[in-house]
Amino acid sequence: MNRAEAPDRTFGVRHAPYACDPARSRGRLHTEPECATRTVFQRDRDRIVHSTAFRRMKHKTQVFVSHEGDHYRTRLTHSLEVSNIARSVGRCLGLNEELAETLALAHDLGHTPFGHAGENALNDCMADYGGFDHNAQTLRILTRLERKYAEFDGLNLTWETLEGVVKHNGPLVKPSAGPAAEPAMQPVPEPIADYVAQHDLELDTWPGLEAQVAALADDIAYNNHDLDDGLRAGLFTVAEVREVGFVDETFRQVVDRYPDLEEPRLNNEANRRLISLMVNDLLAETRRRLAAYRPGDPDAVRRRGGATAAFSGTMAANDRALKTFLYENMYAHPKVRRETDEARDVLRSLFGLFFDRPDRLPLPWRRRAEAGGEARRARVIADYIAGMTDRFALNEHDRLIAAER
Repeated sequence: MNRAEAPDRTFGVRHAPYACDPARSRGRLHTEPECATRTVFQRDRDRIVHSTAFRRMKHKTQVFVSHEGDHYRTRLTHSLEVSNIARSVGRCLGLNEELAETLALAHDLGHTPFGHAGENALNDCMADYGGFDHNAQTLRILTRLERKYAEFDGLNLTWETLEGVVKHNGPLVKPSAGPAAEPAMQPVPEPIADYVAQHDLELDTWPGLEAQVAALADDIAYNNHDLDDGLRAGLFTVAEVREVGFVDETFRQVVDRYPDLEEPRLNNEANRRLISLMVNDLLAETRRRLAAYRPGDPDAVRRRGGATAAFSGTMAANDRALKTFLYENMYAHPKVRRETDEARDVLRSLFGLFFDRPDRLPLPWRRRAEAGGEARRARVIADYIAGMTDRFALNEHDRLIAAER
């Protein structure tokens, strides 16, 4: 088939030259026939949405454990909010919206129950067996743990999607030609190192622009929805959060225009304006960098040696100030600390029980755990526990630990 006769794998959609082009994807680890009705990135998105891990995020906490209330964010609602922002920003920049959306929907699949408290607990349990990292766990889910297809484990996603999942915060190893004064980087998590040995994701480069946008959309979403959830939960007051300069300015604008607005509407109006402020800053700074650098293709973005999508210096400082406020007044709040301490104890107890008594695992998991040495057993147990929802972990703890007494 000559080029003129080849099917249009973009389905008529045209993007900026620096966007990831589905027609020029680097493909999948396992070759498959193309879909007649979807681009390769749309197909990746659909596989993620239909995955078991995606459904489980409905009952995985963002900050509060699931029984705290129906109005607080979960990993699933957070991922949908990130996807909304990433797709909107991607459209404005001429990027591939479907890839940005796919990466946003996938980015938290590897999170344990009970959020970062659960991740810290599993990392402690896995200290002698390669550790635990939610980003590496996302890769394991996408390439090994989902078992739906007859010909391969995982979802067999495109190179661009896997690259974006693994490197959305930047390179994982130093470029070989990087400056000698570059700061040391964290060791590559073992599951990622194992995977790239067979499928090179070029850990020494930046990811495509869609992944960079999805990562910043994540920052925008969780900063602002944690602000909303914290106010709703009464962990801090409007007066306290207004100590953060750019937040105070936004609230002041709302109060000046709507002096009699009741507090819930005031909070919502200010929150949506903060999101818009951060999105518009991201667009302006990224466009400035694109105009200065003029990347001619996605690989030029990867080789640039620094981020192309970014906040301005002022907004980056604002972002850090809001993160600091939320850490001190929300994540470190005594009520949240109490819950996270209990959550850590639950996961440590479950890990210890399963490690000593793998016969207490469900049969398929027990077979995997018993098929190798201690390191394999520990990794299988971590996979099993990481996949639990908050509610299931609590119920299993009550059922299994009580039975051991």
